[in-house]
Amino acid sequence: MAKGRGEIELAGIVKSYDGVTRAVDGINLKIPDGAYCCFLGPSGCGKTTILRMIAGHEDPTDGEILIGGEDVVGLAPVERRTAMMFQSYALFPHLTVRDNIAFALRVRGMAKAERLKAADAMIEKVKLGELADRLPNQLSGGQQQRVALARAAITEPRVLLLDEPLSALDEQLRVQMRAELRRMQQDLGITFVHVTHTQQEAIALADMVVVMEKGHIRQAGPARDVYAFPKDRYVAEFLGGQNVFTAKVEATGAGEGFVTVRPPDLQPIRVPVAPGRAPDAGSLADIAVRRDDVALLKPSESVDPALSTLPGRVRALEYQGSFVKVMLDPVGRDEFIAYVPERTFFATPFQVGDLAVAAWQAGHARLLA
Repeated sequence: MAKGRGEIELAGIVKSYDGVTRAVDGINLKIPDGAYCCFLGPSGCGKTTILRMIAGHEDPTDGEILIGGEDVVGLAPVERRTAMMFQSYALFPHLTVRDNIAFALRVRGMAKAERLKAADAMIEKVKLGELADRLPNQLSGGQQQRVALARAAITEPRVLLLDEPLSALDEQLRVQMRAELRRMQQDLGITFVHVTHTQQEAIALADMVVVMEKGHIRQAGPARDVYAFPKDRYVAEFLGGQNVFTAKVEATGAGEGFVTVRPPDLQPIRVPVAPGRAPDAGSLADIAVRRDDVALLKPSESVDPALSTLPGRVRALEYQGSFVKVMLDPVGRDEFIAYVPERTFFATPFQVGDLAVAAWQAGHARLLA
């Protein structure tokens, strides 16, 4: 397969079903060849509509879809060389694993011996050799998913599209299958485009995460960048793991690389700002602080003046295994949470109702758009 043939470009994509409401509204995006890309967002944000338009199951109202530099709008899925794996798997209950995987090649008219040879090669890739003669109802959910994935991949698509592929699995199996999907994507070397509403799934799998809301892309980029450096409140809150609160800008700290902001009814804190991007004094700004960057101190402990601090009272505790989720008094209307490592927490534990001081390195806060 020629290098670059799985690159996808969406140029000004619009999809409207009634001529007025836009399910997808002016999407521009490039997905590199061989990438694992996850579209992430709540139900109704347009992510599945985009997947179906890339697949060829729907056409855009406006705009271009290019795969490998070729405009594929109007082409059938087989002409696009895309394959889609559906949430339900849609396996044929009367066919064995081998015959299910070979079915797409049968439809294309490939000779029986040749298609069964190709199916056996794919069966080995997905580690289903001992199950080749079983029927779907004799397989676990994870095994059925591997069959569905193999059936989609056997046609040698340049793009494989996955619609909520893990949603029907229990938590332990979802974690196992995330690793399987990533391994298979790397082994096959083709572009995967995966739709999910689960933040952890996207972060764990993707080279590239695309966060969507109401038909628009809010942020797209490498998984770590989107998680650690959200551009705005929506992305920070949707991805999770961030405290987001509104504060009033008191001073811009010209030349120092920081602004001073005051959360409601609390003392000022410092937040880093890029040159030329400082907000006006007196304006309101959204601030994000990762929950795992927040340490909890006793009110009697001395505090490094380089740290930003917010006092609060412990409202609730949740043991999460590797860390303890500590919910403090909200900042204005926004909840404030610390993820404290388990050993750190139990060395000097807090109880509900205790006063605490949340502290973090000033440079770890983020000024949101």
